Amino acid sequence: MKKILTALFISVLSTTAMASSDAISERFNKMGLKGVEVSDSPIKGIKTAVTDNGIFYITEDAKYILDGKIYETSERGITDISAKLLLDKLKGYQKEMIVYPAKNEKHVVTVFGDISCHYCQVLHKQMKEYNELGITVRYLAFPRGGLDTNVARQMEFVFRAKEPQFSLDEAMKGNLPQQLLEPKIVKKHYQLGLQFGVNGTPTIVTEKGELIGGYLKPKDLLSALSH
Repeated sequence: MKKILTALFISVLSTTAMASSDAISERFNKMGLKGVEVSDSPIKGIKTAVTDNGIFYITEDAKYILDGKIYETSERGITDISAKLLLDKLKGYQKEMIVYPAKNEKHVVTVFGDISCHYCQVLHKQMKEYNELGITVRYLAFPRGGLDTNVARQMEFVFRAKEPQFSLDEAMKGNLPQQLLEPKIVKKHYQLGLQFGVNGTPTIVTEKGELIGGYLKPKDLLSALSH
């Protein structure tokens, strides 16, 4: 990320004139950042740029770039404005998720997981406990080694299986699929994970768009979600 930011600051436009959304997108593209979507931000004079490498904020003259989150304060508390953009995207992936629903649902979390990750396996073994506490768990794929790995191809098979939940259960036990498929679904999940800032697994995304990095025991996760 620091290398990307260095390139961004070196390459920023020297002009102080208002830059159009197309001009901002083109500038990001030239710096190697793809999938750029430019929109207004809640702050006057600042634009939001959602890229394949995450969310950035850029002044309307394209002179300054900010990397981070924007929070809105109100009587209800603090809201992560940045997360709202990605939560809308996350909703579009619901049909591709492998879901373990809680009967008496109190919370819904989305887990970016890797079938070769030890703590993902530990989390998965306790799925019944999460569900009994009212936590619905939804999985998206995030192969830690990247897309050009056997794990990514194995996870593609899991998510495309006729019975994906059974296939994931088996993979988490170490019974890995023998058939490898080119990552397509997994590629989309992985790119979304990068936008969220996922850099390890498991990473848990709450309904508010907050990230919990790492494994939490069922009761600890419930406590974190209840605050």
